[in-house]
Formats: sequence, structure tokens, C-alpha cells
Amino acid sequence: MRKVNIDEAKATLAQLVEAAENGETIVLLRAGKPVAKLVRYSTPAGIQLGVLKGRMPAGLVAQIERPFTRDELVSLFGAAAEPTDGDPVDVRK
Repeated sequence: MRKVNIDEAKATLAQLVEAAENGETIVLLRAGKPVAKLVRYSTPAGIQLGVLKGRMPAGLVAQIERPFTRDELVSLFGAAAEPTDGDPVDVRK
């Protein structure tokens, strides 16, 4: 990580940008104190489905895939829960 005074950064901005493009982090200083950071810009990755496929333990996958029991629903959502078909259910029964 390179530290550069703002006055020096003004004079060498093109070189500093090139260094950042190459992965170097530049910290800009004013009166010796850090005020900004110059880093390589990276485009945020989009949503990637399936990136964990084959990487999770089978037991955990089975636990995630199983439906909640009524007791679990009560502990999570209180005395009433709504199933996926949209009909409300009173789980106190």
C-alpha cells in the first residue's frame, strides 16, 4: 500500500491510476493523515445461482430442504402460521 500526499497525487495522477489498475492500493494523505483511497474498480458480480452446489454437507442440505414442523413454525412465527397455499392455519390445534 503506497501512501501519497495530495499535492504529489495531483502531479502524478495518471501514474497512480495505472498503479491502482494493476492492483496496488494508494492512500491519499492530507497533512499526513489518510483522507482517501485509490483502488482498482471492479464491476460487482451479478447473482450466481448454484455456486454452492456440491460444496455443502449432504446432512445440511437435507435439513434445509425438509418442511418445518408445526412446533418450529410456532417458535419462529408465533401462534399462527400461513402455509404456502395461502390458507391461514391456526397451529395451536
